[in-house]
Amino acid sequence: MKSLKLHNYNGARLLLIAAFLLSLLAGFSSPASAAPENEIGAVYTLTNALAGNEVLVYGRSADGYLAFQGAFGTGGSGSGASLGSQTSVILSENNHWLFAVNAGSNEISSFAVSADGLELVDRVDSGGLLPVSLTKYKDWLYVLNAGGSGNISGFSVGQDGSLTPLAGSTQPVSNGGVGPAPGLAQVAFNSDGSALVVTEKTTNLIDTYEVINGLASAPVSRPSEGATPFGFAFDRQNHAIVSEASGSVSSYEIEAAEFHVISSAVVNGQTAACWIAISKNGKFAYTTNAGSGSISSYGIGQDGSLTLLDATAGLTGPGSTPVDMAFSNNGRYLYTLGAGAHTITIFQLTADGGLTTLDAVDVPVGVAGLAAR
Repeated sequence: MKSLKLHNYNGARLLLIAAFLLSLLAGFSSPASAAPENEIGAVYTLTNALAGNEVLVYGRSADGYLAFQGAFGTGGSGSGASLGSQTSVILSENNHWLFAVNAGSNEISSFAVSADGLELVDRVDSGGLLPVSLTKYKDWLYVLNAGGSGNISGFSVGQDGSLTPLAGSTQPVSNGGVGPAPGLAQVAFNSDGSALVVTEKTTNLIDTYEVINGLASAPVSRPSEGATPFGFAFDRQNHAIVSEASGSVSSYEIEAAEFHVISSAVVNGQTAACWIAISKNGKFAYTTNAGSGSISSYGIGQDGSLTLLDATAGLTGPGSTPVDMAFSNNGRYLYTLGAGAHTITIFQLTADGGLTTLDAVDVPVGVAGLAAR
């Protein structure tokens, strides 16, 4: 009898273990079992108000819809006018920190990100006039100052989110620090942090800076393939995908000292293609066409080559003036800020790169920049 009881006990134990393992496998295979932080998130934009800049937070549900969560003061002031730039508000790679420009008071603010919203951590001088764009790689943050003669300036990011200026990091743009700034649009690190890139709208130039130990070198300027280079982003293979307000998109291979054209000015037949977003899977690029109220989609080849997929993949409507875009952390939803309609339009990404309109939420007049998680 004793051996029979032991046999029954071991058999029951094995059944329990098998059931437990099956439940784990079922959990891993089911999208519904994903961790909450991978399913919900938030979208952020700036009021850019002269009387006091704020970051507006919209909570994102698992199905992509947005609900206003709160306004959090930056401690600085906005410009009260369009920034004409991309990435004026950004998240750190791990989404623990948010950084925002204060274009009116020439400052940068950093926030700790939580489920309840934001907590202001630090506010520092931007190292120039009219900061409009930010980029981060590891512990380095750079800002593009579009006022005065224009420049870029770097900061180290502390473990508590604080910002400390990097001595020797400030560099001019193509004008060498002489004369007015040449219509600066964006600054961004390339994918491996070995270079910084700046787009100049009025000169049709793209500036590159080699980065060594966080410090940018003097710029090297090259002509853009299309007129009025504006927003851009890097794909997984370190190719720069650059929008051109003339209605086209180009791609480049940009490393520390290398600059090669891949696709030259692939037109989309739309007006004012200015802002760029790349899908999380790296297969598709999207540009908002501010003058057409539309979003165009492009396929990205492994070599960085571009193919126009749909000139009007998404529509925001006449007079909506779509500008900044951002993908949710899970890559399922694309959010587009309509400067003319004063809305954030929500699109769902389909497997073939198409966009399905879900909803739109109202935002105040004058908001700028968009970041999402």
